[in-house]
Amino acid sequence: MKKVLFVCHGNVCRSAMAHAIFNQLIKKRHLESEVLVESAATSTEEIGNPPHPEVRKILDNLDISYQGQSARQIESSDFIKYDLIIGMDYENIKSLLHWCPKDQAHKIHLCLDIMEYQKGDAIADPWYTGNFDLTYSQINAAMPKWLDYVLSL
Repeated sequence: MKKVLFVCHGNVCRSAMAHAIFNQLIKKRHLESEVLVESAATSTEEIGNPPHPEVRKILDNLDISYQGQSARQIESSDFIKYDLIIGMDYENIKSLLHWCPKDQAHKIHLCLDIMEYQKGDAIADPWYTGNFDLTYSQINAAMPKWLDYVLSL
């Protein structure tokens, strides 16, 4: 089974949204026995909280489940457990690389690097920008490409 972890600062906006969208793709393609997805935070600020209300609103309107999701901080064991660890911005990547064992650093990727035309771009944190629709649009475009990539591993 391939295992994917999405990571952002608090695990209530970007990584929570990616987690839900990716999980929906897994279910649509009947890949539950082949791919596992989870999400985590680099900070402790939101531990135990559900996705942000604006994230829930978008996902509810699109009938995308986020059931059972609550924020958690990344753990050292995650670097061994997951095949891919996908951060949303450069601060996430910097934190992940700081905590990651050197021999696991190849697993860490910037979310939009899967998109040729957005390589090197970060997904701005809607907690600060307020633009949850843009965040959804970027993440939604990237998720099918990440699933295809995971299946090719």
